[in-house]
Amino acid sequence: MSKKQVSSGEKQKPKQIECKNAALGYEGSAVVEGLDFSVRSGDYLCILGENGSGKSTLIKALLGLQSLMSGTIEWTGGLTPKEIGYLPQQTLVQRDFPASVREIVISGCLSKTGLRPFYNKAEKKLAADNMERLGITELSGRCYRELSGGQQQRVLLARALCATGKLLLLDEPVTGLDPKAQMDLYELIAGLNRQGITVIMVSHDVNAAVRYASHILHIGSRRQLFFGEKNAYMDSRIGRTFLAEEGGEDVG
Repeated sequence: MSKKQVSSGEKQKPKQIECKNAALGYEGSAVVEGLDFSVRSGDYLCILGENGSGKSTLIKALLGLQSLMSGTIEWTGGLTPKEIGYLPQQTLVQRDFPASVREIVISGCLSKTGLRPFYNKAEKKLAADNMERLGITELSGRCYRELSGGQQQRVLLARALCATGKLLLLDEPVTGLDPKAQMDLYELIAGLNRQGITVIMVSHDVNAAVRYASHILHIGSRRQLFFGEKNAYMDSRIGRTFLAEEGGEDVG
């Protein structure tokens, strides 16, 4: 079984991330080894795997918060870890954050302000444009903690878009949402991807993976099990097994 299946057509898109034989872990003990994958501009990569397989550790490495034990993660095409728009899993404390929608969205521009203690005109416009883009302009003056879970995730996604227009890293973005809010958010993310934004999404939702992703990275116990295009994953032994176990749909 091949761990990495990539079509020749992908060579037409510029690479943004290249991970080569990376091992990740803590205090000399590896959590996952042999990570070997790439992300190209406009890809929608879904990272699948059981709890404890190393997905969270990989997220930290992509964000520049976790050092590699071995191997490399290279950023190309002018992209850096600071240009990732990150949407983490929400905690109860985050859901109860006492700030306005506008304040939270524009805080995504903090990496652009440097030592400047205020937001400039361009950053204010960017925040306004992203609120419009995600359909939350009318919520701009509302307190974040008063919103529904789906509205809160739209706010955080708008914040992430203020940080970057290139790549979004999403960690279980629909956790805790009702089915309709989940579908709305998935469709919103897919729309952003169609507009050219690269998406990396960590998920346990295999149905979302086979419906929306262009590529799958499947991490097993301490090692990479598969990386390649979605259709190749669905035809692979690991893909068929995982889809059957998780009740995944046969979506082309």
